[in-house]
Amino acid sequence: MNTPICDFVREYAARETLRLHMPGHKGAPLLGFEALDITEIAGADSLYEASGIIRESEKNASSLFGSAATLYSTEGSSHCIRAMLCLTLQHAKRAGQKPLILAARNVHKTFVGAVGLLDIDVEWLMPTQSTSYLACPIDLDALDKELYRLSPTAFYLTSPDYLGNTADLASIADICHCHGVLLLIDNAHGAYLKFLPTSRHPLDLGADLCCDSAHKTLPALTGAAYLHLSHTAPAWMKDAAKDALSLFGSTSPSYLILQSLDATNAYLANGYAEKLANFATEIEKLKQKLITDGFTLLGNEPLKLTLSTKPIGYTGFDIAERLNKSGIVCEFADPDFVVLMLSCELGTKSLERIDKALTAIPWQVPIRDLPPMPTLPERVLSVREALFSERESVLVTEATGRILSSLTLSCPPAVPIAVCGERLHARAIELFTYYGIDRVEVVKESNGRSVDEKEPI
Repeated sequence: MNTPICDFVREYAARETLRLHMPGHKGAPLLGFEALDITEIAGADSLYEASGIIRESEKNASSLFGSAATLYSTEGSSHCIRAMLCLTLQHAKRAGQKPLILAARNVHKTFVGAVGLLDIDVEWLMPTQSTSYLACPIDLDALDKELYRLSPTAFYLTSPDYLGNTADLASIADICHCHGVLLLIDNAHGAYLKFLPTSRHPLDLGADLCCDSAHKTLPALTGAAYLHLSHTAPAWMKDAAKDALSLFGSTSPSYLILQSLDATNAYLANGYAEKLANFATEIEKLKQKLITDGFTLLGNEPLKLTLSTKPIGYTGFDIAERLNKSGIVCEFADPDFVVLMLSCELGTKSLERIDKALTAIPWQVPIRDLPPMPTLPERVLSVREALFSERESVLVTEATGRILSSLTLSCPPAVPIAVCGERLHARAIELFTYYGIDRVEVVKESNGRSVDEKEPI
């Protein structure tokens, strides 16, 4: 597969021309890659008005993923999530509807910020049972009933989630389409799913729109991502998607990241599926060995190894620290789990190293406490109203009854315990405390009165 962006930039760098354009380094090396870092000069195309080499490269990506259109982002899946919601808003307006999204609760914080910016109403689908607020298993009957009750514009779901759980997207898509509802998938952790022996990618399971972070599981630079439109998405979205991306994206997209996406096309087309199948088989062997050795694993995502640590007497933080001392740096840890993200670039020797490090950890008395189960707080304000309200920072221990204003979350995992506009109840406070969050931003009260208390008539 050709690489038009890479070819153009390399040819330009080889000319040693006098660069009287941005960036300011003018191609002179400071870190070493500056010669390849360009801007929208003649022939380089323009990301949001692509008609040349970028358009050709995006078409290559579209052919690899089997999409109606695949568009590039140099600002991660967050950029694509905002664009998906913008298209959903337009879809509702075209139908003469008020935009409403039903969403599984374990969304990335970008989703919450985007619905606030676009002023879209959200209803939450809560799990009936879950091992963590990071997971939201979908009860298909509950989904069907909520879609019937609400008649939303779209259902939004994160799959895979941060712990490596993937949803039954084919069944979910069938239910959504029976109700005439768009299915939007945050597939940030699953770009590689397309290239398994049997594709598990959302596009092949019925999603209308989805985003992938190429940098999470493919050998692309940080920030490289895709916005995919399926053949089931409304036809007009294909032409509107670039405008939706441009609304939220920088006018100076990184050409280093664009080259990375371009080069990834050739990588995927040149034997990646076979390499992935072989490596996934080796990972599965490691997982089965660890289970036989007595470890408790979570999730069904092939390239993610999630260990439940309390059964062997440790928190996730403890195991992450022990692995770090063995030269192994984890993706994520919390009181209950440690998450290792794998890819073909590691090779099988890395799996042997993981096995050796884990099996060397002496087991202790199991820790019996469980994380609090999340429950849905009362919504007092819309996400938009809360986001743009005057706010103040308070201790979590003093936040009961207050209305959350903004999401002060670290990434990873960037999944909210409570959402802007919700009144913090005792369970939310318990969850914040359990996960080590000691301060929150809440809507500022005036004259000692609650913000939702109405003036007497």
